[in-house]
Amino acid sequence: MTVQKILALGSGTMGNGIAQVCALSGFDVVLVDISEEILDRALSTIQFSLARMVKSGKLQAEAMPQVMARIKPSSDLRAVAEQADLVIEAVPERLDLKRNIFAELDSVCRPDAILASNTSELSITSIASATKRPERVIGMHWFNPPPVMRLIEIVRGLLTSDEVARKIEEISHMLGKETVMCKDSQGFIVTRALIAFEYECMRILEEGVASREDIDKALKLGLNHPMGPFELADYTGLDIHFHAGEGLLGTFGERFRPPQLLRQMVEAGLLGRKFGKGFYDYNKE
Repeated sequence: MTVQKILALGSGTMGNGIAQVCALSGFDVVLVDISEEILDRALSTIQFSLARMVKSGKLQAEAMPQVMARIKPSSDLRAVAEQADLVIEAVPERLDLKRNIFAELDSVCRPDAILASNTSELSITSIASATKRPERVIGMHWFNPPPVMRLIEIVRGLLTSDEVARKIEEISHMLGKETVMCKDSQGFIVTRALIAFEYECMRILEEGVASREDIDKALKLGLNHPMGPFELADYTGLDIHFHAGEGLLGTFGERFRPPQLLRQMVEAGLLGRKFGKGFYDYNKE
């Protein structure tokens, strides 16, 4: 099984970051989204990221055009799907949306293509059941931002084949990433542990034990975390942490019920850095 051309489906923060990493590693990449305008923004983001790498000395200036040339944008999935040896889906975390997309991918991709989902907590087995090739569907959970974060969490659905799991592990290492392998359990390893941790920190804040600033400071200095729990929640998006908790709640029970504070902030639209305000105010930045 040879993987030469990768299709990154979804060009948001995760999708364009995944495309960048794959192109930097020498793969040809087709970046797919629903409109040319969205794709243009994604390509600008990738170009900006590569320019920062050049400035920091991590990338030679003459290599930047070569990397960009490996990324081909397209808003027509059907026109480019047959080229793909591997598809990495990175669309919003909605099971119905992902199942619909994988059903479409199954109909337009070659039978030997591997279909991977970047989901952070949804069932790979359920996503795979929307296809006629569940043995070739796998979870490939990247972390934000993909060019920086070293881990890929590989998640085997109930019917994922050994061959596909080995190939995704091999490709992940070719991309310069470390890997862990886990079974298809809600939240996998990282999301399940992270949500439990962050929710407890939010409860400490709700109970008035300490301020958000001191909780962040305590966790950074006491546990050597690069970001505090509230800084991290703002960075990734409070809505993402809320919906992940609701999914875990259905599987594991009350310990994953979203704190009332988080629920109210999501309802108020205080979703974090990308929206200007979350636990902290970013409007002055």
